[in-house]
Amino acid sequence: MLVVAANAPDFDVISWFWGRPTWLHWHRNITHSLMGAPAMALLSVALVWLVIRKKEKQLRWWQAFAIALIGVASHLLLDLTNVYGIRLLLPFSGHWSHLDIAPVVDFTIWAILLLGIVAPALSRLVGSEIGEPVRDRGNAGWAVAALVLFTTYDYTRAVFHAKATNTLNTHTYGKYAPRKVGAFPTANPLVWRGMAEMSYGYAEVPVDLRTDFHPSDATTYYKPPRTPAMEAATTTYPFQMLLEFVQYPLWVVHPALDGNGGTRVSLIDLRFGTPSESGFAATALVDKNNRVLDSVFGLGEVKAR
Repeated sequence: MLVVAANAPDFDVISWFWGRPTWLHWHRNITHSLMGAPAMALLSVALVWLVIRKKEKQLRWWQAFAIALIGVASHLLLDLTNVYGIRLLLPFSGHWSHLDIAPVVDFTIWAILLLGIVAPALSRLVGSEIGEPVRDRGNAGWAVAALVLFTTYDYTRAVFHAKATNTLNTHTYGKYAPRKVGAFPTANPLVWRGMAEMSYGYAEVPVDLRTDFHPSDATTYYKPPRTPAMEAATTTYPFQMLLEFVQYPLWVVHPALDGNGGTRVSLIDLRFGTPSESGFAATALVDKNNRVLDSVFGLGEVKAR
């Protein structure tokens, strides 16, 4: 199936909220790196000190810093597991690391973490209702239970992800072996959105580990030949920001609607969408002389003004 062009929703959430593709550059930037982690931990401890000093309480800085650093590291680990990823080696390298085992928004993980917060409070509430004495130590057992559940959940997802990528790697698509494969998570850990890259394009195929794999069910997105209009688009700010981030780039090129011989060029990251579905995209209008008239960034194949 050849996908040439499609109209996506005109509502651009990211540009509406932040106004510029700079958001893509600074989101999960130095604060989500190994170099930035100690600074974020120290900032957290300083904020706590500002609060408790008014109550004339002492703060054990080194112990507090160690706890805060563990908290920051756990946050980085959570972001590393999802398909968006982080840049661990900033400012020395802008390489994006991502394990692709969990969605960016995973309600199961939220529920597990919420359990560790809410359950102790509910336990104390129930205890007070039945007349048990209130304990000052809290209930660390719930936190441990949440940590075990989270570790088990992510490990299970990692095992299923490995099976999905292995399945994609052991098949051909249009008689071609893939250069690169990716398995992108869905809400169901047994169902993955498979992506296989060949020289001519990409094959998107569902991977359901409960059933047989059918490469013939793939939707194919063909890579267009490089054109001067595409080269011109890459010189613009929205495209440069997206090119820092994109992992499975798909270019979509078709005539502009003005009828003056111009070209509409879009760059899409197939991890987050397709030409017919919402996802990160940059779009430019290029005239017949390969001059960029407009360039924008947003969700979906956005319409340049």
